[in-house]
Amino acid sequence: MTTPLTSAPFASGVVVYCRAGFESEAAQELDATAAQADVAGFARTERNAGFAEFVLTQQGAPDALLRLLGWSRLIFARQSLAVVGQFKALPREDRLTPLLAALPPGFRVSDVWVETPDSDAAKPLTAFCRSFNNAFVQHLRRSGSLDPASPWRLHALFPSGERCLLALALIDHAAPWPQGIPRLKFPREAPSRSTLKLDEALQVLLSPGERERWFKPGMSAVDLGASPGGWTWQLVRRGLHVTAVDNGPMDDTLMASGLVAHKRDDGFRFQPRQRVDWMVCDMVEQPRRVAARMAEWLAAGWCHRSIFNLKLPMKKRYAEVQQAFDAMRAEVEAAGRGLEIRAKQLYHDREEITVFAQIV
Repeated sequence: MTTPLTSAPFASGVVVYCRAGFESEAAQELDATAAQADVAGFARTERNAGFAEFVLTQQGAPDALLRLLGWSRLIFARQSLAVVGQFKALPREDRLTPLLAALPPGFRVSDVWVETPDSDAAKPLTAFCRSFNNAFVQHLRRSGSLDPASPWRLHALFPSGERCLLALALIDHAAPWPQGIPRLKFPREAPSRSTLKLDEALQVLLSPGERERWFKPGMSAVDLGASPGGWTWQLVRRGLHVTAVDNGPMDDTLMASGLVAHKRDDGFRFQPRQRVDWMVCDMVEQPRRVAARMAEWLAAGWCHRSIFNLKLPMKKRYAEVQQAFDAMRAEVEAAGRGLEIRAKQLYHDREEITVFAQIV
């Protein structure tokens, strides 16, 4: 990994994409990640911009850059990129020339993505980005700067028509979707739109190999707070046998599958009679209470793995998440077990994050 990084020592920092309104949380996470990795710099944000930046104060530090580009380790980041140029007043008659000049002669990329932040202010730029992307690709191809073997992908992030952050994705450490958003289509057969949360969580939090190994027909699952069955539907379509726990009704078509047993019970009291492969949970409750319930299941060995949502408070959201995770780890470790946690604020999440946890 050292070779591709030392070939791009000109990055000035990192930009991460996030949900508009969560720039502060993304910046706090960048600061915390940098502090843990002993990386010198500072985070900065703009309200409702849909992105946050970390500025390196130690220029030409490829190892430091790598420690900040771990997109999959960041909760509030949809994408993580190395910034190589900042442009605040691009001329409308020729935006391309200044961007190309920011790249050193001979530097090659595998592709280029022209994007906007996922914000209301940037949405009118969508058509411009499509046409500009085509022009950018054509120019790079003519100049010999496109190389499918390059470990880098070029990104041009346009918060406005005149402003651009030119950045590089180290492909193995970056999200594989434009804007960091997997575009999912709502299945008409699903009982509720919440089904998209679990679908996205499986795409984002698990690798293809993990999805193949851990979701096989005949496996067992419990869905706490299941009604009307949006998350249960995702499990059933993969052939799992599901115990759906909720005092509310379940979708009739889903129940007719023969793979669902409906238990009218409280998700905070229900206990399985035997260990299950999965426990999933999307209950509306205080995050610490949900986290404590998830920790109880994992510490007791009632499930192998879990995916659940934590609804976030209005203030101190990043701190609340860290406290919830610390409490989970403490309870599981007290039971003589280790705990792996992966978490992400997904595109289909709002004031919440989605978490994968398993005993290790």
